[in-house]
Amino acid sequence: MIPLSIDELQRLAPGELHGEGAVTGMQIDSRRIRPGDLFVAVGRGRQFLDDARTGGAAATLIPDDVFSALAAIAGAVRERSSARVVGITGSTGKTSTKDILAALCAPVARTVATEASFNAELGVPLTLCRLEPDTEVCLVELGMRGFGQIAELCTFARPHVGVITAIGPVHLERVGSVDGVARAKAELLDALPVGAPAVVPDAHELEPYLREDLDVRRVGPVDAELDREGTRVAFAGRRVRFSLRARHQAQNALTALYAYEALGLPLDRAGEGAACVELSRWRGDELPLADGGFVLNDAWNANPVSVAAALRHLVERGRGQRQLAVLGGMAELGEHSGRYHCEVGELARTLGVEVLAVGELARGYGAAQWVPDAGAALVRLRELVGPGDAVLVKASRAIALEGIAAALANRS
Repeated sequence: MIPLSIDELQRLAPGELHGEGAVTGMQIDSRRIRPGDLFVAVGRGRQFLDDARTGGAAATLIPDDVFSALAAIAGAVRERSSARVVGITGSTGKTSTKDILAALCAPVARTVATEASFNAELGVPLTLCRLEPDTEVCLVELGMRGFGQIAELCTFARPHVGVITAIGPVHLERVGSVDGVARAKAELLDALPVGAPAVVPDAHELEPYLREDLDVRRVGPVDAELDREGTRVAFAGRRVRFSLRARHQAQNALTALYAYEALGLPLDRAGEGAACVELSRWRGDELPLADGGFVLNDAWNANPVSVAAALRHLVERGRGQRQLAVLGGMAELGEHSGRYHCEVGELARTLGVEVLAVGELARGYGAAQWVPDAGAALVRLRELVGPGDAVLVKASRAIALEGIAAALANRS
């Protein structure tokens, strides 16, 4: 982190501050403290002040207002950085696009990127506070649960480039409709400086929010060739080979290439990072099962678009094998929930995928088999899954299905 003095911290973030000298990092988890870090006590964090000091914290802070303090500190670091900041949001694919873009950038520019999905009031400041004096590119994932959140994050992230991966039915309880989703995501576009690149999907819902003074770059359908080695994505008169094996990730890869080009980075070197993309966990992780079977752990989250994409990937990847999807409910769809669950269930039947539905919301899939929770799902799966089967696990985070894939892969 670009250093900040204790005096500066006191001005930026009123509260109970102890320390001396300067801080060179910021953490809210005492287990992650390194010498020189500032430990900011969030929630129950004040119980771990001594642990942070023992771990080498240069200072500890119990802020009067946690979110304001983190934003102010992160904003000060951002102000001193010469890095190009890319803000990335979208209904689906934002974390994977961020991961892919980070892989593309790393060989050619000193890059900082959001860890996992640390994309809200706590995560965005933590990302910005990893900026070093020599950082050239900073990729900041921006999440939203409703109107105003992305705008607030952008007040201190101050992106130079905006990326919207997709517009679809998410958080409808908060924003009411897909048009509302577009309006909330477009807060990123509102925050960009005049002339800034804006990489956006070809979504009609976004059209009213595309400023004429931005360099708008629309991402159309991807031209991708999949094989056992990965995916070759057509872009700017060439094909870039990615170490990705899911067709829906090819669309994210294309979006990342547009953003990479917008940063002015050399296209002739894009293949270096593309060959070694590492996606954040639980986004299609593949684990082997008996006799050529496998399980796809895509349990980080779920919405109608991402579940449909995961089902199609299961069918394509598991061609010739029995295919079983363990589907938890899709949260935050509001009054539209029943319709979307029904549509996903119908898609699964059309594709010939057996479904084990998990949780109350998942009753809407209309599946022949239903269980109440993750524990019951694992018990049922141990009976259902046989040699050579292809299995998908996907659900909203509240259903907590992420441990099922590993349990199946390690079964005796």
